[in-house]
Amino acid sequence: MEGRLISVPKSDRALRFWMVMTCFIIFQRANSEITCRSCRRGHTGLARELLVEFTARETPSGLKGEVFGDEEAAAAGVRSGSGSGSGRLRRASSPLETTRNTDKPHPVDQDGRRDFLNIHQCDGARRRPRRSGDDKVGQSGGRAERRVGQDELKLNSSTFALTGDSSHNQAMVHWSGQNSSVILMLTKLHDFNLNSVTESSLWRSTDYGATYQKLNDKVGAKTILSYLYVSPNNKRKIMLLTDPEVESSLLISSDEGATYQKYRLNFYILSLLFHPEQEDWILAYSHEQKLYSSVEFGRRWQLVHERVAPNRFYWSKMGLDKEPGLIHLETTISEGQAMYVTCKLQNCTDANKVKPFPGYIDPNSLVVQDEYVFVQVSTAGKPVYYVSAKRDVFTPMKLPKYTLPKDLHVISTDENRVVAAVQEWNQNETYNLYVSDTSGVYYTLALENVVSSMGPEGNMMVDLYEVAGIKGMFLANRKAHKQVKTYITYNRGRDWRLLQAPNKDLRGNNIRCILPYCSLHLHLHVSANPYTSGNIASRDSAPGIILASGSFGSELTNRNISVYITSDAGNTWRQIFNEEYAVLYLDQGGALVAIRHTPLPIRHLWLSFDEGRQWSKYSFISIPLFVDGVLGEPGEETLIMTIFGHVSHRSEWQLVKIDFRSIFNRRCTEADYQTWHLHNQGEPCLMGVKRIYRKLKPTSRCVMGKLHSVSMVSGPCDCTEADFECDYGYERRTDGKCSPAFWFHPSVMSRRCAAGMTFLNSTGYRKVVSNNCTAGVIVEYTARRQQCPMQAPKGLHLVTSEGTLTAAVGANVTFLVFLEQGDGARTSITLDFGDGHAVTYSNLSSIEDGIKYIYKTAGIFRVTAVGENSLGSETAILHLHILCQLEYIHLSAPFVAVRNKEVNLTAVLWPGQVGTVTYIWWIENNTEQPIITLEGSVTYTFPQEGISTVTVQVSVGNTILQDRKTIFVHEYFQSHLLAFSSNMDDHNPDVPEWRLDVSRVIKYSFIQATGVSEDQVLVSVLPGLPTTAELFLLLDKEFIEGRPEKNAAHLNQLSEVMLSALNQNLVKFTLRPGVQVTVFAAHLSAAPLVDSSENHSTSATLMLLSLVVVGLAVFVIYKFKRKIPGLNVYAQMQNEKEQEMMSPANPTEALAGSQRDLVHSLETLDTAFNSQPVGCKKPPVHVTFSAELPTYVV
Repeated sequence: MEGRLISVPKSDRALRFWMVMTCFIIFQRANSEITCRSCRRGHTGLARELLVEFTARETPSGLKGEVFGDEEAAAAGVRSGSGSGSGRLRRASSPLETTRNTDKPHPVDQDGRRDFLNIHQCDGARRRPRRSGDDKVGQSGGRAERRVGQDELKLNSSTFALTGDSSHNQAMVHWSGQNSSVILMLTKLHDFNLNSVTESSLWRSTDYGATYQKLNDKVGAKTILSYLYVSPNNKRKIMLLTDPEVESSLLISSDEGATYQKYRLNFYILSLLFHPEQEDWILAYSHEQKLYSSVEFGRRWQLVHERVAPNRFYWSKMGLDKEPGLIHLETTISEGQAMYVTCKLQNCTDANKVKPFPGYIDPNSLVVQDEYVFVQVSTAGKPVYYVSAKRDVFTPMKLPKYTLPKDLHVISTDENRVVAAVQEWNQNETYNLYVSDTSGVYYTLALENVVSSMGPEGNMMVDLYEVAGIKGMFLANRKAHKQVKTYITYNRGRDWRLLQAPNKDLRGNNIRCILPYCSLHLHLHVSANPYTSGNIASRDSAPGIILASGSFGSELTNRNISVYITSDAGNTWRQIFNEEYAVLYLDQGGALVAIRHTPLPIRHLWLSFDEGRQWSKYSFISIPLFVDGVLGEPGEETLIMTIFGHVSHRSEWQLVKIDFRSIFNRRCTEADYQTWHLHNQGEPCLMGVKRIYRKLKPTSRCVMGKLHSVSMVSGPCDCTEADFECDYGYERRTDGKCSPAFWFHPSVMSRRCAAGMTFLNSTGYRKVVSNNCTAGVIVEYTARRQQCPMQAPKGLHLVTSEGTLTAAVGANVTFLVFLEQGDGARTSITLDFGDGHAVTYSNLSSIEDGIKYIYKTAGIFRVTAVGENSLGSETAILHLHILCQLEYIHLSAPFVAVRNKEVNLTAVLWPGQVGTVTYIWWIENNTEQPIITLEGSVTYTFPQEGISTVTVQVSVGNTILQDRKTIFVHEYFQSHLLAFSSNMDDHNPDVPEWRLDVSRVIKYSFIQATGVSEDQVLVSVLPGLPTTAELFLLLDKEFIEGRPEKNAAHLNQLSEVMLSALNQNLVKFTLRPGVQVTVFAAHLSAAPLVDSSENHSTSATLMLLSLVVVGLAVFVIYKFKRKIPGLNVYAQMQNEKEQEMMSPANPTEALAGSQRDLVHSLETLDTAFNSQPVGCKKPPVHVTFSAELPTYVV
């Protein structure tokens, strides 16, 4: 799995984190994400929207219903049942089931969420259920059961039907906010075949949902609306988005949806991000990866930046960033490379961009959360995670040395520390939880093997839940010995324990469940939608009350699921239902309401005023209703609720408004409250304080109201060992003590520690973040400040800022030098770049930003850093590969080779110096076992006559180029160098294809002029200018004799015929109309007459003398093994010492004096290679380049 750094902002409710694990497709629920079961998201004041969705399709699983709570129902709605975590109900006999569509990107609200629910509705063939279907309750001895035979209790409710919307299968509901009676509802018909909205209706209520007015005429009768948004800072400001398939527009209201103005858009909105404080500031992300901004609540838009990574843009945070209009962005540079930049909202030009992180980062890795910024940089496939606290410099995150993460996700950044979920190298389905110090740099293990699972929409979820209202309290599901168990902590993960199961079941029977063999296990699922009932819930206004579904036994299962409640923060638990119920909070937790999950129509709900000990049944409608969803009044008090449903599949939406205020006869007074002491199995000191809360007495039935306060009282505690966790590099032993890990050296001090200064010498412990204990053992366990002693340097590290071992010629390379131990202020650093240059610095502090250097030549350079003070020295070495972009290669090989004679094959690079080079050779038809060399030249002997192919591939960095040549292998041949009339050069483009075609034309010109057989002539036009060619004369296979003298004589006769034709200007050809080229014999021969006889030299000399006499041609016989000078030559710096580097090929010197007797034409052909260009510079264009001249070894 590729490591990826992912996180999502926090909300004001439960700790709900979304971590995107795939790239380039944003905000689609089909994307894979990782989420802890309860994470704080975004900013406060999210748009309170409810989307209920109906989609009919056949399925054997049956009818499903959803019950939703208010804005905090993600932590307030709990159901028992299958424990699947999807928040869905099923029955076995319904022919219809809904599904939600995730094929199309959808706009999101402030923190990038789309609120989608699946609500299922059966067809007209549904059998009418028994009216007694909702009369059963899982709580025995309740008040409702004692009232059997009496008049049933009724709630004050009213019903309104949305006439004309019976075909609509989706609805979005928004309650404007506290102290407002306005509710907006957008219903629409979504065609899942077309994947678009085909109809919509907008409804508005001004009386808390008792009646609704249809507003289609105000927004445009033909306008099709797709989404509804609200400013999180001003609930009166509403934004409607039209379906982009029809038109791309915004409708904006500033009076809670009473009137609207339409504004056209020239882009398609995929997501929206509202500013946490400025009500009119919005960022919009388009399908073209463009980011737009508006400071007028969508009335005007301005392009901010292009190529922005999806879901990787963030608003600035007051107190940390310099100005409120700053934006944090991740921009895509290329495949595999991105960059972190910040710029101003309305002035994001190149001149105004700031790059807080030096260098590139991995795509989709930027996370800006609270005071921390995280990025990821992969080096050689290994991810390195960096963190910046309070917008300071970036520092690598230090996990325990051998953590080796495959995947890392930021879970929480609350209380000035980071909680990270890390999947280590030996884990596949679980994650380990790590907690940091306040800097976010040093991490220690909090809990191993936390369960992860795939969510209903493809998102990965981690079973971690933060309990609302009690600081430092978490629940987690951990897998050990193939069993999943639920653990609880009261001190932010320092200590964990199992949950004690209830003593009795609903029937009053005793439960034998003895720890640690048997315990209570909970499903820690929180719905993706904030209005879907999940499996666990808690509230800030009701500390200590937790509702959750689960089971007891040896491990967590999906069988025998019941609903449990605790009133004392997890110390004791009670079973309240053994069927599927959604339980919601009323009146800030002073009352609980339960609605049964069932495929049957219902008309009753259940209320409890004593924390779930007794339940009373109330009717909320006269006709049974198929419940689709529930929306509560915004705010903690929640005394008005709207239930959405249908009387039948074909009926209109039925909206039932329930006013619970009528069941309370008075407001609460001080006499109605009692105190409650928070504790952990009797221990009152938690997180360093004793906390006392105020809550209603079980006998009080009154309204707490909006002014209710928890009124927590706390007192300090003396510090004990339980208030401290293990410091970085330390591990907790079985006896509870922290000791150094085998890889950690406690004596290692900060590299910034200098003589005369002080440092904190760890005791192996650090106080748990946000722990407020005082006195006690605080002196014994707190790090001690000590004087920095003078020490010899130890643990010197030398790396590049990019973390790579390669760089380009001319690029700015930044070297970073780190010292693990020693006085950095008094340790001098000398850095030798390996090319004759070196620099010295008096101390480490002067090079904290790195040492920049530019290499002008390619090669492997040995870079050496030496740290030295009066007590000793330390050396670090880095071998840096400086590369030049390889643009072209040419395989220099003879056109014709002699059988059983060595031939030199040379790969010529362009430019000549590119750095570390690997050559891969395929010769003849051997494609399975290539020859791999570090030199650009090899020799080879062809054992058989015929046609052979030679292919060479050259690998430099990530670049691989190749060239291929065909070689004719013969036992005997003669060759002659040819020249052409001057008009030939005017039409020579000097490309291989042209040379091949012209060679063929010249060959047939010779055949026509002399009558020689086609098999006896080969012609090869050589590259470069002036145009030259080589003529090869071969023996006729029918006249090959065993005696070499006869073969030589036959070739001599053939040569005389060819030369005679050349001297008489008989060899001509038409290059193009009006351009006739004449072929001449050159003054020198490029190759000797070759055969295998012992007296070969004599016959060749006699022939040469005779040719000189008659003046026909001059032949030069030479025997040498030649390598092309200039191949991979590293230029020497004048007046400097020799470069310290290793060459990938043997560097060759300039032409030796012994080779100066070569003909002038050969010297000219090699001029380009002897030029020895510096770095990536190419030879001047006027230099003749000719490399196909054959060379032999005889």
